[in-house]
Amino acid sequence: MAPPMTNDFATADLYDDHAATVQSPQIQWVHVGQRASFHGPAFTVKVYEDNSLVREAFGQRGEGRVLVIDGGGSMRRALIGDRLVQLAIDNGWAGALVYGCIRDRAVIDGMDFGIHCLGTTPCKTQKRGEGQKGIAVEFGGARFEPGHWVYADADGVLVAPQVLT
Repeated sequence: MAPPMTNDFATADLYDDHAATVQSPQIQWVHVGQRASFHGPAFTVKVYEDNSLVREAFGQRGEGRVLVIDGGGSMRRALIGDRLVQLAIDNGWAGALVYGCIRDRAVIDGMDFGIHCLGTTPCKTQKRGEGQKGIAVEFGGARFEPGHWVYADADGVLVAPQVLT
């Protein structure tokens, strides 16, 4: 189980203190949700315009983890919407990184959850049950391994092989 989550950190300070061991994806993230910062161990999925594995992951106990979704950078289909965010909140997920799009932004902005994504689209995904979970994913020049620690705030995202203090 993950340690208790507190969000009293700044990615800029963490970077200054741990530059040799952290990576930061070179992406201009769009932040959505009321949770301005979030962190936790990564759980990874790799999908393309199909959010079946996202729903499956958020349906499990999150225990303070961050769902890292490699959506192939697609801007055509939303991988998360307000109903999935509610499921994630109900199951104790800390937040999500989406290398792709979300939908229902106006609703999600009022929810106690944090998402960093590439953008928004009204188009929902197809449900084909395709993709991979629990594997290393790479985007923006950073590699996310299952269990690596993800930190996200207004300045961006960091990933580290261990919890940062």
